[in-house]
Amino acid sequence: MSTRWNLRSDRRAWLQRIARGVVGGCAGFGLNWAGLMRARAVALGSEVPGSLEPIRSCILVFQYGGPSHLDTFDMKSTASSETRSEFREIATSLPGVNVCEHLPHMARVMHKVTQIRSMSHTNRLHDSAATEVLTGYPAPNGDVENFAPFPQFYPSFGSTMSFLRHASACDVPFAALPWAFHNVVDVPCQGGGFLGNRYDPFQISVDPAQVTYNATMLERPDDLSFDRIADRLGLLSNFERGPSTTCMQDKVAEWRRLHTRAVDLLAAEAFRDALNVDLEDRATRERYGMYDSQPRGGGVGAENAYAQNMRGQNLLLARRLVEVGVPFVNVYDYKQQGQNWDAHSDNFGQHRNYLLPAADRGISALIDDLDERGLLDSTLVVVTGEFGRTPKINGNGGRDHWPDCYTVLLAGGGAKRGFVYGASDRLGAYPLEKPVSPADLAATIYWRFGVDPRTEVRDTLDRPHRIAEGTPVRELFV
Repeated sequence: MSTRWNLRSDRRAWLQRIARGVVGGCAGFGLNWAGLMRARAVALGSEVPGSLEPIRSCILVFQYGGPSHLDTFDMKSTASSETRSEFREIATSLPGVNVCEHLPHMARVMHKVTQIRSMSHTNRLHDSAATEVLTGYPAPNGDVENFAPFPQFYPSFGSTMSFLRHASACDVPFAALPWAFHNVVDVPCQGGGFLGNRYDPFQISVDPAQVTYNATMLERPDDLSFDRIADRLGLLSNFERGPSTTCMQDKVAEWRRLHTRAVDLLAAEAFRDALNVDLEDRATRERYGMYDSQPRGGGVGAENAYAQNMRGQNLLLARRLVEVGVPFVNVYDYKQQGQNWDAHSDNFGQHRNYLLPAADRGISALIDDLDERGLLDSTLVVVTGEFGRTPKINGNGGRDHWPDCYTVLLAGGGAKRGFVYGASDRLGAYPLEKPVSPADLAATIYWRFGVDPRTEVRDTLDRPHRIAEGTPVRELFV
C-alpha cells in the first residue's frame, strides 16, 4: 500500500494538517483580538452547578409567533368566558397538574417536564420579543418590528457558547434548522452578532416535498477526491508564502480559517450521516410525527405554513445532532410570520387543528427518545415562544400578544422532573410569584453548561458585555 493511501486512511487528520500548517507566519495570527477576549472570558472562571454535571448539549425549540399558555399548560378553567379556554383540562402523569385536552402525548410525559409559569418581559412585538428571548438581551433598537434588514448586535446562545469553546474538538458547535425565521426580514437574533459571523450557526435547510434535510456545503463533488483537495491546499500554501501576502496576514489568516473549516466539514461523516433521517426506522419517524406535505390552504394561519409536515421530523433531527456531539441546536418551529403560532383570530381552531397536534407528538417523542437513549440528563431541552397570549379573547375569537406572563417548558439537563416553578395570577395575566426574565433563562442555560453567566465578552468597540445579565434559576434543578 502506498504512502499516499496510508495518509488517506486517516484523511481528516491528513487534510487538517495540510490546512492548518501552511500559512507560515500567519498560522499564529489566530491569537488576535478574539483570542485575547476568549482568554479574558475563561479567566473569569465558571461555576460548578452544585453536584450536577454540566450539560453537554441544549436543544432550544422556538415556537415562533407565541403559543397561548392559557390554552395549553396554564389553563384557567374557573375564569370568566372572556378568558377561559374552549378546551377541557385533562389529567397528566404528574398528579395535580393538568394540561389541555389536545396535548394527550405531553400529558403522558409531564412527570419528566419542568414548567416555568412566570416568564415575563415587556416586548410586545415579534422581532424585539424574539431577540430578547433568544439572546437574553432587549433589542438595541427597542420594541419594534424591522421593516428593513437590521444588524444583529447581541449574539445568540449557541454563538456565545461557540465563541467560549472555540478550541474544543467539535465539527459543528452550533446548528440551526430548518430555516432562518422571518418576519418582514430575517429576525436579527439568530447568529453571532458582535462576535462575528464565524460564530453563526451551521444552517440546515429542509425540503418538505422530499422529506429531507440539506447542508449543501457538506456535498463533495464525485470528481473531487480528497487527494485533489490536498493538492489544491498544497498549491494554496505555496501561494500564501509568497511576498504578495506578507502585508495581508490578517486577511490570509481569515481565508485560511475558512478553508480549514471547509475541510473539517467535508470530513465530518458522522455529522453528515446525522442529517439523513431516512436512516431511522419507520416506527421512530412516525413516533415524532409524519404528515401530509401539502399545505391545507383556505385560511390565513398555520394551515398554510411552509414545511408544516416536517415539524416532528425537525425534532428527530435535533436528537440525531446531539447524539453525534453537536452542543447547541436551535429548532425554529415555524418560518414565516402570519403562518405560525400567532393566532390573532380563530385561536381555538388554530391550536386544535394545526398548532397543537404536531407539537404534542414531536416534543413528547423528543423527551422520551432522549431519555431512552440515556441522553436526557446531559441534554437540556427548552421549549419557548417569544411571548404568550392575552387573557382576554378578542372580537375575532383570537388572543393577541402577551409578554407579561407565559409558560416555558424545560426537560432534562438535570432539571427537576415533574416540577412547576412560579405561578400566574387567576387570569394568567401576570406572575403571582417567582417571575423569571429572558435574562434569567439565558443565565440558567450558560450556568448549566458550566459557564459563569458573569463571563465578559467584548464587542467590536472593545466594550465589555456579560454573556447574561440575569441570575440562574437554581431552584429548577436537583
